[in-house]
Amino acid sequence: MFLKKMQLAGCLIVFQLMVINVSSQNIDIDILKSINPQYPQSGYWKGVSKSYILVTGTATIGELAYGLLAHDEKVQKNACETLIGIGINIVVTTGMKATFNRTRPSDKYPNDVFVLTTSNGHSFPSGHTSLAFATATSFAIQYKKWYVVVPAYLWAGSVGYSRMYLGKHYPTDVLAGAVVGTGSSLLSHWISKKIFKPKKQRS
Repeated sequence: MFLKKMQLAGCLIVFQLMVINVSSQNIDIDILKSINPQYPQSGYWKGVSKSYILVTGTATIGELAYGLLAHDEKVQKNACETLIGIGINIVVTTGMKATFNRTRPSDKYPNDVFVLTTSNGHSFPSGHTSLAFATATSFAIQYKKWYVVVPAYLWAGSVGYSRMYLGKHYPTDVLAGAVVGTGSSLLSHWISKKIFKPKKQRS
Protein backbone atom coordinates (compact mmCIF):
# COMPACT_ATOMS: atom_id res chain seq x y z
CA MET A 1 0.00 0.00 0.00
CA PHE A 2 2.79 2.37 0.95
CA LEU A 3 4.73 1.63 -2.24
CA LYS A 4 1.63 2.30 -4.35
CA LYS A 5 1.22 5.67 -2.64
CA MET A 6 4.91 6.43 -3.20
CA GLN A 7 4.60 5.50 -6.88
CA LEU A 8 1.52 7.71 -7.25
CA ALA A 9 3.24 10.58 -5.48
CA GLY A 10 6.31 10.10 -7.66
CA CYS A 11 4.20 10.19 -10.84
CA LEU A 12 2.44 13.37 -9.67
CA ILE A 13 5.75 15.05 -8.84
CA VAL A 14 7.24 14.13 -12.23
CA PHE A 15 4.10 15.40 -13.99
CA GLN A 16 4.23 18.68 -12.07
CA LEU A 17 7.92 19.07 -12.87
CA MET A 18 7.14 18.47 -16.55
CA VAL A 19 4.49 21.19 -16.45
CA ILE A 20 6.88 23.58 -14.71
CA ASN A 21 9.61 22.66 -17.16
CA VAL A 22 7.43 23.51 -20.18
CA SER A 23 5.34 26.43 -18.95
CA SER A 24 7.91 28.50 -17.06
CA GLN A 25 10.76 28.64 -19.57
CA ASN A 26 10.75 32.45 -19.73
CA ILE A 27 10.67 32.82 -15.94
CA ASP A 28 13.39 30.17 -15.71
CA ILE A 29 15.81 31.98 -17.97
CA ASP A 30 15.00 35.39 -16.47
CA ILE A 31 15.80 34.19 -12.95
CA LEU A 32 18.94 32.46 -14.16
CA LYS A 33 20.15 35.61 -15.93
CA SER A 34 19.71 37.59 -12.70
CA ILE A 35 21.94 35.11 -10.84
CA ASN A 36 24.51 34.21 -13.49
CA PRO A 37 27.09 37.01 -14.03
CA GLN A 38 28.87 37.63 -17.29
CA TYR A 39 32.10 36.37 -15.73
CA PRO A 40 31.21 33.71 -13.11
CA GLN A 41 34.71 33.55 -11.66
CA SER A 42 33.96 33.49 -7.93
CA GLY A 43 36.30 30.99 -6.32
CA TYR A 44 33.83 30.56 -3.48
CA TRP A 45 30.93 29.40 -5.65
CA LYS A 46 33.21 27.22 -7.75
CA GLY A 47 34.44 25.58 -4.56
CA VAL A 48 30.91 25.07 -3.25
CA SER A 49 29.88 23.49 -6.55
CA LYS A 50 32.78 21.05 -6.44
CA SER A 51 32.16 20.19 -2.78
CA TYR A 52 29.13 18.00 -3.48
CA ILE A 53 31.22 14.84 -3.92
CA LEU A 54 33.83 15.65 -1.28
CA VAL A 55 31.30 16.47 1.44
CA THR A 56 29.02 13.55 0.57
CA GLY A 57 31.91 11.07 0.43
CA THR A 58 33.61 12.34 3.58
CA ALA A 59 30.38 12.43 5.61
CA THR A 60 29.23 8.98 4.49
CA ILE A 61 32.60 7.22 4.81
CA GLY A 62 33.25 9.00 8.10
CA GLU A 63 29.90 7.87 9.46
CA LEU A 64 30.53 4.27 8.43
CA ALA A 65 34.11 4.28 9.74
CA TYR A 66 33.03 5.67 13.10
CA GLY A 67 30.27 3.08 13.39
CA LEU A 68 32.68 0.24 12.69
CA LEU A 69 35.47 1.51 14.95
CA ALA A 70 33.11 2.29 17.82
CA HIS A 71 31.11 -0.91 17.25
CA ASP A 72 28.01 1.31 17.14
CA GLU A 73 25.32 -0.61 15.25
CA LYS A 74 22.99 2.39 15.04
CA VAL A 75 25.61 4.53 13.31
CA GLN A 76 26.45 1.62 10.98
CA LYS A 77 22.76 1.36 10.03
CA ASN A 78 22.63 5.12 9.51
CA ALA A 79 25.59 4.89 7.12
CA CYS A 80 23.88 2.10 5.18
CA GLU A 81 20.72 4.20 5.01
CA THR A 82 22.70 7.13 3.62
CA LEU A 83 24.32 4.89 0.99
CA ILE A 84 20.94 3.48 -0.05
CA GLY A 85 19.59 7.01 -0.41
CA ILE A 86 22.56 8.03 -2.53
CA GLY A 87 22.08 4.97 -4.73
CA ILE A 88 18.38 5.68 -5.23
CA ASN A 89 19.19 9.31 -5.98
CA ILE A 90 21.77 8.46 -8.65
CA VAL A 91 19.42 6.03 -10.41
CA VAL A 92 16.44 8.42 -10.37
CA THR A 93 18.48 11.47 -11.40
CA THR A 94 20.17 9.60 -14.25
CA GLY A 95 16.83 8.25 -15.45
CA MET A 96 15.20 11.68 -15.38
CA LYS A 97 18.08 13.28 -17.26
CA ALA A 98 17.72 10.72 -20.03
CA THR A 99 13.92 11.05 -20.07
CA PHE A 100 13.67 14.84 -20.17
CA ASN A 101 16.79 15.32 -22.30
CA ARG A 102 16.89 19.04 -21.51
CA THR A 103 19.58 21.16 -23.14
CA ARG A 104 21.97 23.04 -20.88
CA PRO A 105 21.03 26.74 -20.55
CA SER A 106 24.42 27.92 -21.82
CA ASP A 107 23.96 25.82 -24.97
CA LYS A 108 20.43 27.07 -25.62
CA TYR A 109 21.12 30.70 -24.70
CA PRO A 110 24.81 31.22 -25.49
CA ASN A 111 24.42 35.01 -25.58
CA ASP A 112 22.56 35.20 -22.27
CA VAL A 113 24.07 32.52 -20.03
CA PHE A 114 27.79 32.53 -19.32
CA VAL A 115 30.00 29.64 -18.24
CA LEU A 116 33.70 29.20 -17.69
CA THR A 117 33.72 25.56 -18.81
CA THR A 118 31.29 23.54 -20.88
CA SER A 119 29.38 20.61 -19.36
CA ASN A 120 28.39 17.31 -20.90
CA GLY A 121 25.09 15.60 -20.24
CA HIS A 122 21.58 16.90 -19.78
CA SER A 123 20.34 19.72 -17.60
CA PHE A 124 17.19 18.45 -15.84
CA PRO A 125 17.46 17.77 -12.93
CA SER A 126 20.66 19.05 -11.35
CA GLY A 127 22.77 16.09 -10.26
CA HIS A 128 24.94 18.18 -7.95
CA THR A 129 21.88 19.52 -6.16
CA SER A 130 20.10 16.18 -5.90
CA LEU A 131 23.14 14.49 -4.34
CA ALA A 132 23.66 17.38 -1.92
CA PHE A 133 20.03 17.29 -0.77
CA ALA A 134 20.07 13.49 -0.52
CA THR A 135 23.04 13.75 1.84
CA ALA A 136 21.61 16.65 3.84
CA THR A 137 18.24 14.94 4.25
CA SER A 138 19.79 11.65 5.39
CA PHE A 139 21.77 13.35 8.13
CA ALA A 140 18.82 15.58 9.09
CA ILE A 141 16.64 12.48 9.57
CA GLN A 142 19.29 10.54 11.48
CA TYR A 143 20.61 13.31 13.72
CA LYS A 144 17.72 15.62 14.58
CA LYS A 145 19.86 18.43 15.98
CA TRP A 146 19.73 22.00 14.73
CA TYR A 147 23.52 22.13 14.48
CA VAL A 148 23.34 19.24 11.99
CA VAL A 149 20.13 20.11 10.13
CA VAL A 150 20.78 23.83 9.55
CA PRO A 151 24.37 23.55 8.22
CA ALA A 152 23.42 20.51 6.11
CA TYR A 153 20.61 22.30 4.31
CA LEU A 154 22.53 25.57 4.05
CA TRP A 155 25.29 23.66 2.30
CA ALA A 156 22.85 21.81 0.01
CA GLY A 157 21.07 25.05 -0.86
CA SER A 158 24.42 26.70 -1.58
CA VAL A 159 25.34 23.89 -3.97
CA GLY A 160 22.06 24.49 -5.83
CA TYR A 161 22.69 28.24 -6.01
CA SER A 162 26.25 27.69 -7.23
CA ARG A 163 24.98 25.68 -10.18
CA MET A 164 22.89 28.65 -11.30
CA TYR A 165 25.66 31.15 -10.60
CA LEU A 166 28.01 29.12 -12.81
CA GLY A 167 25.38 28.96 -15.59
CA LYS A 168 25.11 25.17 -15.47
CA HIS A 169 21.42 24.81 -14.57
CA TYR A 170 18.04 26.52 -14.71
CA PRO A 171 16.22 27.24 -11.41
CA THR A 172 13.76 24.42 -12.18
CA ASP A 173 16.69 22.02 -12.62
CA VAL A 174 17.85 22.93 -9.13
CA LEU A 175 14.35 22.73 -7.67
CA ALA A 176 13.84 19.30 -9.20
CA GLY A 177 17.23 18.17 -7.89
CA ALA A 178 16.27 19.24 -4.38
CA VAL A 179 12.97 17.32 -4.62
CA VAL A 180 14.62 14.18 -6.01
CA GLY A 181 17.43 14.24 -3.44
CA THR A 182 15.07 14.76 -0.52
CA GLY A 183 12.64 12.13 -1.78
CA SER A 184 15.43 9.60 -2.30
CA SER A 185 16.56 9.87 1.31
CA LEU A 186 13.00 9.73 2.65
CA LEU A 187 12.42 6.55 0.66
CA SER A 188 15.74 5.15 1.88
CA HIS A 189 14.72 5.88 5.47
CA TRP A 190 11.50 3.91 4.99
CA ILE A 191 13.35 1.01 3.35
CA SER A 192 15.98 0.96 6.09
CA LYS A 193 13.34 0.75 8.82
CA LYS A 194 12.01 -2.37 7.10
CA ILE A 195 15.45 -3.91 6.56
CA PHE A 196 16.83 -3.16 10.00
CA LYS A 197 13.64 -3.84 11.93
CA PRO A 198 14.39 -5.53 15.30
CA LYS A 199 14.10 -9.31 15.20
CA LYS A 200 11.17 -9.38 17.66
CA GLN A 201 9.17 -7.04 15.43
CA ARG A 202 9.99 -9.07 12.32
CA SER A 203 8.59 -12.22 13.87
